[in-house]
Amino acid sequence: MTQVVSGLATRLQNWFPDREFIMRSQGQVRFVRISGKFQKRCAAAIAALTVVWTGTMATALVNEWLTHQDAVELASREAKVATAESRVAAYREDIDAVADDLVRRQDFIDDMVESHLGQLPTNGVAGVQDSTDQTQATIEKVSAALPEASALAHLEARQLAFVEGLTRLADTRAEQAASEIRRLGLDPKAIVRTAEPVAMGGPFEAFSSGDKGLDPRFEKLGLSLARMSALERGLEGIPNVLPAAKDMISSPFGYRRDPFNGHAAMHKGLDFRGPVGTPIHAAAKGKVSYVGWKGGYGKVVEIRHGNGMMTRYAHMSKFDAKVGEAVKAGDIIGRIGSTGRSTGPHLHFEVRINNRAVNPRPILEKGASLSGAKRVLEAKQSGGAAPAKNG
Repeated sequence: MTQVVSGLATRLQNWFPDREFIMRSQGQVRFVRISGKFQKRCAAAIAALTVVWTGTMATALVNEWLTHQDAVELASREAKVATAESRVAAYREDIDAVADDLVRRQDFIDDMVESHLGQLPTNGVAGVQDSTDQTQATIEKVSAALPEASALAHLEARQLAFVEGLTRLADTRAEQAASEIRRLGLDPKAIVRTAEPVAMGGPFEAFSSGDKGLDPRFEKLGLSLARMSALERGLEGIPNVLPAAKDMISSPFGYRRDPFNGHAAMHKGLDFRGPVGTPIHAAAKGKVSYVGWKGGYGKVVEIRHGNGMMTRYAHMSKFDAKVGEAVKAGDIIGRIGSTGRSTGPHLHFEVRINNRAVNPRPILEKGASLSGAKRVLEAKQSGGAAPAKNG
């Protein structure tokens, strides 16, 4: 043992002998001596750092592997549920029990829909067929040929009736929204068109179920829900809150005498007079698309409401909104001022559809009326009083 230690010490001494370096600088010669002991300490420090780094990396790799194993185990458990081998066994063992389970699920779905959406319409909506007679005939034939599948045939009939009821509800709500949009002088078809994404592409993949394709009644439900959603979103973006008090309107939309040069000019908005600092409210739900200076408008905030509709608020003294911010109808977005081409403190308010200025007043008045009626209806349904609304 002593010989081994002595041999190791001799080897280290050979590896790390005392070293001297000669350095010459500006005519002067210096000798730098590095002892073997200092070299050994440096080597030991480097070795220790290497061990620590190796241990850290090994720990990270082990943790990553364990995380991966946990994910694999979880995916394996989910796959067992997804493949539903136990479900297949249940079908083979007792198809009636499976049918009863599916009926309970459908009962739950029906209860949830009725509690949140109300009772589904059974008839009276054009374009949605009534499969009651057809499904009843199917039930009778299936029950006669395969008595054990009678419960599933009844469930299929309920499912089709449910889908048709949802389609009628979606069409009814879509037509209500379209009717309200027409009352505002706007085109519901244009709103549905502009609600669709402009940039689209990719290979065609039909929405299908198995080799036979999707039942047309399910496809009709998808289209009806998409139209309902587009129209109701469009209705939310229609101005329904006055940006300032109605009695503050000082100049209407249309031709007038220009206040600076006296010539006839087109005034593309409504002017609301008021002291500097008076709050300005968003006329509808939307997203702030511009905040800054814009020529004769002075300090401006613009809000996009979707479906090509935009509102503009000009001559502000102060901004209370930021670009990209989502706002609700009635939110304060700025303060009245007299910036830009202005003769005194006021708000210039515009409504633009596809960048074409339209008269804001009838849209605001009808929109506010529709919004108020909706609030009263919601209050009655909830059993409370109608909430107050700014504007």
